[in-house]
Amino acid sequence: MSLFDRFISILNRGLACVAGISLVAMVLVTVGEMVFRMFGKPMAGTVETIGWLAAVTTAFALGYTQIHQGHVSIDLFTRKLGPLLQVMVSMLVYLASTALFAIVTWNVFRHAGVLRETGSLSETMKVIVYPWVYLVSLGCAGLTLALIVDFLKSCIQVFRGSAGEG
Repeated sequence: MSLFDRFISILNRGLACVAGISLVAMVLVTVGEMVFRMFGKPMAGTVETIGWLAAVTTAFALGYTQIHQGHVSIDLFTRKLGPLLQVMVSMLVYLASTALFAIVTWNVFRHAGVLRETGSLSETMKVIVYPWVYLVSLGCAGLTLALIVDFLKSCIQVFRGSAGEG
């Protein structure tokens, strides 16, 4: 478990670094657009470029955020439960979330394949779109793997908790 956990952590840390670079690139494109616009020479395709970079930034940050428990959590109900029941509820939530994001990852990946097969291009710049969609799928996969790790950790906690009660 430790090796798998470490691999997923390193993978998501790498994705988060790319997300940070993508965010900086968004800022640079935006500032560049403003500067060029001041001189009457607006850059074509900035909205598309910023949209692609925003998609990569968001998708690549998902797994890292999960590892550091940075997503919003509503524990109004669960904090009134005992520790073992809290872990069991978390386990079920991680299982459902893993299933959901595995489906999302697969469908986004399939959608990228359709875009590749049809030769879909962006409207303004006429650039192929599917690589960006594959990148979003990769970010979703990072989240799915992080959720698997959390699910397995909660299963271990439940097993240890139930073994300790018996």
